[in-house]
Amino acid sequence: MDNQTRSEISRRKAIDAALAILTREGVGGLTFDSLSRESGISKGGLLHQFRTRQGVLCALLEYQRQQFEQIAREYVAKEGASKAEPTLAAQIAIYRESINQPHSVARAVLAALIESPNLLDEMKSADEAKMKSLQDEATDLDLSLLRYFAASGLAFHSLLGMSPLTDTARNRLFDRLLDEEQWHGQNTQGKRRKRSAG
Repeated sequence: MDNQTRSEISRRKAIDAALAILTREGVGGLTFDSLSRESGISKGGLLHQFRTRQGVLCALLEYQRQQFEQIAREYVAKEGASKAEPTLAAQIAIYRESINQPHSVARAVLAALIESPNLLDEMKSADEAKMKSLQDEATDLDLSLLRYFAASGLAFHSLLGMSPLTDTARNRLFDRLLDEEQWHGQNTQGKRRKRSAG
């Protein structure tokens, strides 16, 4: 095994360990000592990979970006052709999957918010591009944004441990957010009511 492959394996092991620590102890528990214990990698090896705790968070955010892009690609490949708003559907699917992961990569965002909010600046520009795609696809932008932010709210409430919903109830809501027929049907009914009221 060459040095680059060994380094990539160590990096992935450290990222998995960091996500486990964030899930169990929160950002305060993420230290090089705890990361070394959890991953089995020496503290020196970790410092060589990441240099600082902020470096660990940057690596986590990059890993999260890659994971979310992979979820979106897989969803669009499987379901995209049947969706009028594939970008919106993929984003809802990402939020749903972020909850279902045992050590959710979405915790990287929460950790960065606490530790160093400026780490999220790059994500903000990516989110602007997503919003532009949502706008381009939407027949009713307000309704699309409501669905998008409802999905994000469900995800972050769950990740923060604040959701009173059962897994079944939450999945039912995600199913409904993904069901374009229900939403476009609402939109059509609203238009009919407006016409009859006018």
